[in-house]
Amino acid sequence: MTETLPERFAARMGQLLGPDFPNDIALAVSGGGDSMAMLALTHDWARVFGVRLRVVTIDHGLRAQSVAEAAMVAKECAALGHPHDTLRWTWDGQGNLQDAARRARLELIDSWRDGIAHVLMAHTRDDVAETFLMRLARGSGVEGLSAMAERRVVHGVTGRFEVIRPLLTEARAELRHHIDVLHVPYVDDPSNEDLRFDRVKARSALAALGIDASALGATAQRMDRARHALQARAAQVARDIVAQDDALPDVLSFDRDGFAAVERDTQLRLLAGGLCWTSSTAYRPRASASEALLDRVLAGGGGTLHGAQVEVGRHRIEIFRELAAVERLRCAVDGVAMWDRRWLLYGPAIKGLEVRALGDAGWRQLSDAAPEVDGDALPPPRHAIARTRPAVFDGDRFVAFAPYRFGPDYMADFKPKAGQFITFLESR
Repeated sequence: MTETLPERFAARMGQLLGPDFPNDIALAVSGGGDSMAMLALTHDWARVFGVRLRVVTIDHGLRAQSVAEAAMVAKECAALGHPHDTLRWTWDGQGNLQDAARRARLELIDSWRDGIAHVLMAHTRDDVAETFLMRLARGSGVEGLSAMAERRVVHGVTGRFEVIRPLLTEARAELRHHIDVLHVPYVDDPSNEDLRFDRVKARSALAALGIDASALGATAQRMDRARHALQARAAQVARDIVAQDDALPDVLSFDRDGFAAVERDTQLRLLAGGLCWTSSTAYRPRASASEALLDRVLAGGGGTLHGAQVEVGRHRIEIFRELAAVERLRCAVDGVAMWDRRWLLYGPAIKGLEVRALGDAGWRQLSDAAPEVDGDALPPPRHAIARTRPAVFDGDRFVAFAPYRFGPDYMADFKPKAGQFITFLESR
């Protein structure tokens, strides 16, 4: 007997979150057909298992209709008895819009979730196929062509949480049929028909060529199995050749000879992983850009990519933050300040002041202040690294820089700890 959609959904939730279900689960619901179907399915499932739901809508403010769509989701949640919040985001015009929106969604959800450890998202089998085709067109390798993970760990500012995708094996058409029968409201984003977007082009190509989304999904799953094996290999190599120490916790140091000796795919994974870890980004740079940087590194040169800088020395390859990626970041110290999603700064001496990158101007002001380093202290970072670290300013006046013991005492803690790069590689 064929299982119904609600039965399949319940089975997936059991596999992904059971047998001891959490007390609370969050849902990211945009108002589109897929996410509203997920809301309806999760509502019925949660009533049976006694799980509380909390719903969030991210309004990117890119269309005039987005406010009304968020209100529609809020109204449906009120009717179902679930708390709902709308979070608004404004693009600053920097970088790629879609990448910026993805990062913003996770950051906003992280700050909103209030300790909830699982966030459901409504990606479908059609999304897997469309993503596969888009990445194939870009020349992606195994990493890019792998299926979306049903469970993905996100290391947020407030702690780690998991993105759960219980609809990856379901067809968009069946989800729409389900909520049409139930008369669940949803919206059709007009941008879904706009051929300026790569995803819409991919959707049209699949339809025109008669390609079955399930076939591409199966290929993506096979790619995912290969990715896990290659990922395990990269983590194994990293244990042997990657160093992190207390003196430079924000720097990844690769043994140059050890890096040169391994196969190219592992080199690319280590390099891309290092760039992502350093810049706190979930998505790897384009394969072509990574390949070009790898060629420069193997030839003894370096470069910048993805908000990180790579320098090649005689024995070591170092990856650290790129100054251009952080020189515009500002935050005020009000209790504890989080800067660049990686540094925690606090202390009564700097309360009410501003944190920003030391930069070249700050470095010049340090040039006449030799660091006072006693026998037990860690050596201060060199210029290229120091200028990317947080310093304290009062307006335009440079006040303090902890690594050089310049100015009043305060704490500057690097949030990722030594050894976390290996965990980061294994979880990607």
